[in-house]
Amino acid sequence: MTESYRHDGAPSEYPSEYPSQYPASYPDGSGAAAAWPPPPAYPPHTPRHRRRLRGPAGLLAAVAVAAAAIGGGTAYAFQELTGGGAGGSGSQVNGTTVAASSKGTVAGVAEAVGPSIVEIKAAGSSGQSTGSGVIISEDGEIVTNNHVVSGASQVQVATSDGKTYSAEVVGTDSSKDLALIKVQGASGLKAASLGDSDKVAVGDDVVAIGSPAGLTGTVTSGIVSALDRDVTVSRDESQGGSGQGGGREWPFEYGGEQFNGETGERTTTYQAIQTDASLNPGNSGGALINMDGQIIGINSAMYSAGSSQGQSSDAGSVGLGFAIPVNDLKADLDTLRSGSQR
Repeated sequence: MTESYRHDGAPSEYPSEYPSQYPASYPDGSGAAAAWPPPPAYPPHTPRHRRRLRGPAGLLAAVAVAAAAIGGGTAYAFQELTGGGAGGSGSQVNGTTVAASSKGTVAGVAEAVGPSIVEIKAAGSSGQSTGSGVIISEDGEIVTNNHVVSGASQVQVATSDGKTYSAEVVGTDSSKDLALIKVQGASGLKAASLGDSDKVAVGDDVVAIGSPAGLTGTVTSGIVSALDRDVTVSRDESQGGSGQGGGREWPFEYGGEQFNGETGERTTTYQAIQTDASLNPGNSGGALINMDGQIIGINSAMYSAGSSQGQSSDAGSVGLGFAIPVNDLKADLDTLRSGSQR
C-alpha cells in the first residue's frame, strides 16, 4: 500500500507512514482481523506555506512592499491636503481668477489678471497724461485715479489684446483720488475680482500691473510694506504735470514733505497701502493684487529719489509706492456710477 487517505476519505498529500506498521494479518499468519489500533487521524488539509525568501532577496522584497504601502498612503494624504485629486490642478480657487495650479506665483497672477488691466491716455487743456485702469465689469466700467483723467476732454483706452476704445468719464471723487470711466462699444471684457483690503497684512506678497512710461502690461512684484500711511494729494487738476513718457507725476505729500511738485492749497488725505513693488509714472490707476488674483488697491503715488521739497525728478521707483485700499473704492462705487463729479 503506497497511497494514504485523510480522515475524510480524500487522498492525503502527506506521505503514508503506516502500510508497514499495520499488516493485514497477525504475525502468525492466521488471517484474523487485525486488532491493531487505527492509525491516528491527520489534521484537516491546509495549503502549504510558500517558501520564504531568505537573505538579500528577501530583504529587498520586504522593503519594496513596505515602501509601496507607505508611498501610496503618503500620496493619498498629499492629494487630500493639496486638493490634488481628480481635476484639482485645473480647478478655480473660489472667489478669484487664478487657477489652483498657479495660485501663489507672480506668473499665475499676471496671466490671470493682466487682461483686466488697461492703459489710459487722457488729453485736456493742461496737457496729456498716461495712466492705467482696472476693468470691473464686462461691459467696460474701468476704475482709475482721478488725477489720470481729471479735466480730460478726450480719453482713450487700450486693452491687453491691443484693441483701442474711446471712453467717457462717468464719475470722479477727488477726495479719494478715484474716477470711473466707461469704454464705448465694448462687451465681453474680463473683469477683475475685487478683494478685501481689511484682510491685507504687512509682509503679504503683492503684484502690481500697469503702464509705466507707456509700457503697457508691465508687471512688478513685492510686498506690503506698511498700512494706513497718510498720503496727501492735490484736489486741483491744474497741479498735475506731464511726466516722462507721458505719465503724469501727480504731486503728493507725506511726512511733511512734498513730492513730484507742489500739491497746492486744495488737498485731500487718504490712508494708503505702502508697497515696495516698483511703481513709476504711468502706474497710476493700475492694480495692486494679492496672490489669489484679487485687487486689493489702486496704485496712486510713488516716491522718486530727489523729488522732495517741490523738486520734480526723472529718477525711477525706489520701492516706496502707495495704493488706495480697494475697500475705499467699493464704498465709493455707487457714488461714482451715479455720475457724481466732486
